[in-house]
Amino acid sequence: MKSIIIKEIGKLELKENNIPEINENEVLVKIKSASLNHRDLWIKKGMYAGIKPDVILGSDCAGMVDKIGTNVDKNLLNKEVIINPSCNWGNNQKVQSNKYTVLGLPDHGTLAEYVKIDKDNIVIKPEHLDFDSSSALPLAGLTAYRALFSRGQVEKTDKVLITGIGGGVALFAFQFALALGCEVFVTSGSDDKIKKAIEMGAKGGANYKTDKWEKDFSAKYGKFDLIIDSACGNDFNKLIDISEAGARIVFFGGTTGSINNLSPQKVFWKQISILGTTMGSNEDFEKMIAFVNENKIVPVIDKVFNFEDFEEAFERMNKAEQFGKIVLKIS
Repeated sequence: MKSIIIKEIGKLELKENNIPEINENEVLVKIKSASLNHRDLWIKKGMYAGIKPDVILGSDCAGMVDKIGTNVDKNLLNKEVIINPSCNWGNNQKVQSNKYTVLGLPDHGTLAEYVKIDKDNIVIKPEHLDFDSSSALPLAGLTAYRALFSRGQVEKTDKVLITGIGGGVALFAFQFALALGCEVFVTSGSDDKIKKAIEMGAKGGANYKTDKWEKDFSAKYGKFDLIIDSACGNDFNKLIDISEAGARIVFFGGTTGSINNLSPQKVFWKQISILGTTMGSNEDFEKMIAFVNENKIVPVIDKVFNFEDFEEAFERMNKAEQFGKIVLKIS
């Protein structure tokens, strides 16, 4: 089977691999579409722990069940499915177990014609979505759902700010909050991305590259009950300033580095909760899929590439040109 592996730091390669052999509790999925995440880009760049050569990258896919183990429900055969890439979370909903992994490292992932996965990580594809859209859901949708609901405890009366709109998780958090009925606002370093978000339903947006953006933004729109962030860095202090008393700030990434010079007085006096999150449990995943089905949410697709054009797809992500998920169509 065709697959995309990391050959060495900075270099990916299209390689022929054997179709995986499954055990009694696993299924083999013939992949129709797979989508990229920043995790794949960080692995390519060597900015991720535990990187090893010849691993097939990718965490997201949609396809059809091609083979099942002896302990798997026979009704799954030939079903259209998506895969939960969050493996071995464990029974504690508060935190992942010490056996937890994400598909695509250390185990082979979804940028291939086939992937094997435990039966408990298989979910029927939403009927209102095609394979391209369904492949965009798993990792980013799961991360966004846990950030908003499980950790952020979002309510429809909340005024919500999503930073860095355009990325996969940010857009899902944006769509989920809109579907719930929240007033949603965004930030981005691109005026074009802010414009697109407003066209989708955002009440307003700010370009974080603008000097003192937070002061003008807060003066115009007020303060926020819930903020979902993936950047952290020195600008995190600005999020404290535009938080309402009793607000929650949930972050799932740190693309601009450590949080420096944070004022503890502002945090404790305003009773602000700062919450970290990553990925999510099987329960989070099931609730996310149910929410998508109930609200007929359609993931935002930036661009669909042929599988062989993966280098171009990775470069588009590297340049932060995307608004939505980048998908690889596997023929």
